[in-house]
Parts: sequence; structure tokens; C-alpha cells
Amino acid sequence: HPEIIKTCADRGWEFFSHGIYNTRYVYNLDIEQERAIIRDAFETVRNHTGQELAGWLSPALSNNFWTMDLLSEAGIQYTCDMFHDDQPMPVKVKSGQLISMPYSLEMNDVIVYNTQKVTPRHYGEIIKRQFDQLYKDGEESGTVMCIPLHPYLVGQPYRLRHLRRALQHIAAQTNGVWLTRAGDIAAHCLKLPEGTVP
Repeated sequence: HPEIIKTCADRGWEFFSHGIYNTRYVYNLDIEQERAIIRDAFETVRNHTGQELAGWLSPALSNNFWTMDLLSEAGIQYTCDMFHDDQPMPVKVKSGQLISMPYSLEMNDVIVYNTQKVTPRHYGEIIKRQFDQLYKDGEESGTVMCIPLHPYLVGQPYRLRHLRRALQHIAAQTNGVWLTRAGDIAAHCLKLPEGTVP
């Protein structure tokens, strides 16, 4: 759907990769096969959007021992595969630099709607509570709130009102809140002196 790609690129949205196919996991691939997938994703994004691919989320969060090194080698700046904290952190790689970007399965609408069977109204409240706590926790140092969304789920008309209200709640807090893209956060973190907390 080139018209969708163009519209997103024209709006300045960041493209990142979730693999070539979300169902083609990398668990049993050898290093060259995985390197080829990363290269393919990098070149596809560049060719169709003009953007340099900055972020990565492996299909089903699948990884090998060498995955982080391959991402850094390819020029990827951040990965969402290591959902271990609410702050971006450097990942030790053989060469280059890589940031672990906070990613929340708890906030993911696939988990919320399909696994936890939460109502749209409650999901909106969950988002607000998550933001309020991370905002409080981030008074001394930065925290990142990621809300992984899938239009086929959260984009259903009866669900949109509650998402909109939650996003308005977040956007209303202008003091010390940076509404931005993950690539911008990663670029900021990569410029910080080593050992500095975002």
C-alpha cells in the first residue's frame, strides 16, 4: 500500500522494523540468515520512505545470542526487544552503539484486548495510570512510556473514544513531558556521556 507509506512518511512518522514478516521468527536462523533479514528491512525502509531505519522489534521478540551485535552492525540505534526497564539503557555490543528502548507488553493493545480481555474504558484508565506513575517516577530522571497499538484493535470505532481521552490526559501535561518518537529518544541517549541517566 504505497499510498499509506507515503502518507506516513509525509507526516514525519518514524518507520521501524518488526522483521520481514511478524510470523517469521529468528530463533532457528543462523547468523547470516538473520543478518540478511535485518539488511532487507533496512533497505526496504530506506527505499520506500527515504528514512534510515533506527529501531527494531524482532518478530515475537525472538532473538539469538548475536542479534544485538547484528542490529548495531547494521546501524540500528535502538531495540525494543529487552523490555526490562522504564528508562533507555545502553546495550553492550561488539561494535557501535545500541540503546534498549522501553517497551511495555502490559500497555500493548494485543495483550490488553486479546489476552486480558480488558474493556476499552478500562484500557483508557490503565494508560492514564501508567502515565501518572511514570511521570511521578521521572521527576529526578527520565522515564519512557510506550503504548504499542495496532489499528485493527484499538482503531475499532467503539474503542477510539477511550484511547483519545487517555492521550488527551497525557498531552495536557506539558511540564517536563516530551511527546516524541523512539528514534528521537535513542538519538538523545546516544549523545549523553557514558554512565549518564537520561
